[in-house]
Amino acid sequence: MAIKAAGIGAALLFSIPVSHAQSSGPFAGFDGAWTGTGTVSLSDGSTERIRCKADYKVGGSGLNLKQALHCASDSYKFDLTSDVTSQGERISGNWSESSRNIFGNLQGTAGGGQIDVFVEANGFAANLSLRTNGTKQTVQISSKGEIRGVNITMTKG
Repeated sequence: MAIKAAGIGAALLFSIPVSHAQSSGPFAGFDGAWTGTGTVSLSDGSTERIRCKADYKVGGSGLNLKQALHCASDSYKFDLTSDVTSQGERISGNWSESSRNIFGNLQGTAGGGQIDVFVEANGFAANLSLRTNGTKQTVQISSKGEIRGVNITMTKG
């Protein structure tokens, strides 16, 4: 259960909007609170609803992002943090889930209203795709592990 919760959380760490090029860095305008709901599909064919709240802090002239993410489904909850840096279109960072003492890394690209990233930790790996349109965002995650897919819609509130 810890790997399952951490895996979903790791993938959701990057559920942030990508805006078109801005003068103060790729994370400009991301500060604030976001919320979302969606579904998690598991390898046994079951699905669960998931609810998330995230808080984003942008720093380093808009090139760094710190995130706190709190998510819950019917069977578990988790609290994750991330620290992400952008160098042009390349993004990379670290994440951790404090209650289970699990951590990992992420890397990928960002630009044009889209993020494509690979997240991993011991025993978990997933591909994550984000599409942003205004104040709404869709998050799609795919994995070959216990978690087969995650689909979430986030809105800035």
